[in-house]
Amino acid sequence: MYTETIKLNSVITDIAAGPFGSNLKVSCFVDYGFPIIDGANLKGFKVTDNVTKFVTEKKARSLHRAIACRNDVIVTISGTLGQIAYIPENSKFKEYLCSQRQFRVTFDTNRVYVPYLVYYFHSREGQYKILSFANQTGVPALSQPLKNFRNIEVNFPDIDTQKQIASILLAIDDKIELNTAINDNLEQQASLLYDYFFEKIPPDKFKIGILADIANISSGKRPPMKSDVMTEEINIPLVGAADVMGFTNEFNHNDKILVIGRVGTHGIVQKINFPCWTSDNTLVITSNFYEFLYQILKRIDYHSLNRGSTQPLITQGDIKKVPVIIPDEKMLVEYETIVGTLMSKYETNKIENVRLSALRDTLLPKLMNGEIDVSAVRI
Repeated sequence: MYTETIKLNSVITDIAAGPFGSNLKVSCFVDYGFPIIDGANLKGFKVTDNVTKFVTEKKARSLHRAIACRNDVIVTISGTLGQIAYIPENSKFKEYLCSQRQFRVTFDTNRVYVPYLVYYFHSREGQYKILSFANQTGVPALSQPLKNFRNIEVNFPDIDTQKQIASILLAIDDKIELNTAINDNLEQQASLLYDYFFEKIPPDKFKIGILADIANISSGKRPPMKSDVMTEEINIPLVGAADVMGFTNEFNHNDKILVIGRVGTHGIVQKINFPCWTSDNTLVITSNFYEFLYQILKRIDYHSLNRGSTQPLITQGDIKKVPVIIPDEKMLVEYETIVGTLMSKYETNKIENVRLSALRDTLLPKLMNGEIDVSAVRI
């Protein structure tokens, strides 16, 4: 594959940093309006539309140099370095305001196919080039980000080859996005079915009890010392309050469980259906009515249960005493059967996405270095 070494400065048509902090304070935010991109929107290859911060149109226009459009590339300046994504043509919004931690770049699309470039910067070589000008002390940040980014050199194939390479990776990511959208819909269906079954349930069809009446609730445990259990084969997740955090090679749970944070991060409910070790900052909940219980746990006001003074704390005893409706068993079984079928599809999609992500990440460097011939790809 023939490539030409090009300094990015020669293919950049515009570049600008996000606004200074004093120009975009929390007091500027509104419930809905002009969307702001932050790190949460840059976790993949495309800027995502899970936007939570907005400003007025007037405020955004006053910061016009920080406004990014479709096909622009967004790069994180400080915080989680290495994040780089582009605004796709089908984005929810036509324009976005960059936050203080990002900069935006517009490229000459006659010479650069933007998805290709973003995929390149997610490769090991591309990440190395971005992180090569990161500060090594203090808060992680890129040094002179605009200047140094302009000076990065990239080996570009011709524009048609860029599109052929990117089309293979985009096809995989499109399938991942479709599966994710389907799963979002399946979760909505499960929630609506809960409302349909139980929100307007006749009084003679349920009784009032507490969570401990329908669930087994226990605390997670501190994992064994690394020297006791770690081996070279590390494959069992350590589940913490917010997410899967690390790995051990032993586990204390091998069933379907529900996990909520007990200390620090609370209110996040995790479904776990694989062998794991639950850390001591979690509460572990099991039940014969798994999906029903999951819906209940999502609806609990955890802040009202907080007993912590310096950091959030939820006790096992308080969770056990949370009042719940307990429908008759026939209704519970019917709900579990219907929603269990939906969630089976959900889990299948999740597993497929893991495999697709692994495939994409395996193909990425091979495509970039020409190891895979893409000349026969038609786009």
